[in-house]
Amino acid sequence: MTNIRFEGGVLQPDPERRALILPVLEAALAAADPAVAVQKSLVRDREHLHIGDATYDLDAYRHVYVVGFGKAVTPMAEATLQILDDRVHAGVVVTKVGHGPEESASLGPIAVLVAGHPVPDEAGRTATQKVVDLLQHAGEDDLVICLISGGGSALLTLPAEDVSLTDLQEITNALLRCGANIHEINTIRKHLSQVKGGQLARWAAPATIVSLVVSDVVGSALDIVASGPTVPDNATWENAWAVLQRYALIDELPETVEARLQAGLRGELPDTPKPGDVIFERTQTLIIADNALAAEAARHKAADMGFDAAILTTFLEGEAREVAKVVVSLGREVIWYGHPVTPPACLILGGETTVTIRGSGKGGRNQELALAAALVLDQLPEGERLVILSLATDGTDGPTDSAGAVVDSTTVERGNRLALTADQHLAINDSYPYLLAVSDLLQTGPTRTNVNDLVFVFVF
Repeated sequence: MTNIRFEGGVLQPDPERRALILPVLEAALAAADPAVAVQKSLVRDREHLHIGDATYDLDAYRHVYVVGFGKAVTPMAEATLQILDDRVHAGVVVTKVGHGPEESASLGPIAVLVAGHPVPDEAGRTATQKVVDLLQHAGEDDLVICLISGGGSALLTLPAEDVSLTDLQEITNALLRCGANIHEINTIRKHLSQVKGGQLARWAAPATIVSLVVSDVVGSALDIVASGPTVPDNATWENAWAVLQRYALIDELPETVEARLQAGLRGELPDTPKPGDVIFERTQTLIIADNALAAEAARHKAADMGFDAAILTTFLEGEAREVAKVVVSLGREVIWYGHPVTPPACLILGGETTVTIRGSGKGGRNQELALAAALVLDQLPEGERLVILSLATDGTDGPTDSAGAVVDSTTVERGNRLALTADQHLAINDSYPYLLAVSDLLQTGPTRTNVNDLVFVFVF
């Protein structure tokens, strides 16, 4: 069980209210447990393996290989190995530093490697080369189990031959700073890679490939989760260039990146593999956990605890500080009009917001949303009835050790008592030190899962 706690304590208000919140969060994270999801999805009956609507005769395969990448891949690999046992011939999985072993290790025949995230690094490239080397041994009579989860796009890193890792890191940093969403970022990544956008399936063909996916993207689009390495890609060279134009990044492009994208636009390079490509004829892909599953578990637990609970959306997107205003307005609707639920209430929203970097502060999108919400609550006469919580289900919100934050109408006043100014911290994207000082940070540690973010509006 993940140890969820609110960081601090000296200035922490209303411990009774916060105690009511924790079980709801625990239920959401438990529902997204990747090992349990694998165990439910891989059902072995002697030498027959049932996955979704398909059944595989294990005796028909010479070897079973396991590959994977993402923040949830270690427990996914552990569960897969428990089910397939001695049938697994070899495997390589790569996870984010801190979300698996402290350094490279092994689960029997499966090597577990660690690498950097969200900016790809040399460890990720080395690990990905090992994945590719293994898949090149897979033949027509082999079965590949591919375990995919959020964070996989940064961890599965093998730049196109004409793009250096340094240049890939540079464009990744630019995309993260400008507020691009994950769909847009991965559209670029897929066109600068040898493995993303369906290209990993090419390395594994003609083996049979079964991909089990823990989704961390809004709508669970398969070609976006971890940049869709084993599924047809819907994005084109034109789409990639349009993202760079949208965020005025053309002038910031490394020369190799611009040259590659321009060559693609001229038709001199093939696009990523599309629907109908022969490499996908022997593939199956199954989503085994997502944001909607976690949100429903939270709703059910909140209802059991006496809250009138409702899921409003699992498609939440937008600039975090602007979304915060909408989130508070939803709580006010409950207070004033009892719509769509009546107090005590719990509204649940899932998805992923973005942050446009304006300053040099420290924080993450969930912390930024929470601090922006606190500034609104501070101005409301009925604000004392609302508690807003924003949670990254992987336990790491941005480049911090926090999973998010919980705020109420006293958050700003508590900062004032410490000579801290909330709006100044927000202006420079410096939510983390402010929320830490007022004891409003949410700590879980790495949860070893990742199904996007959850925002809760509690109305008391």
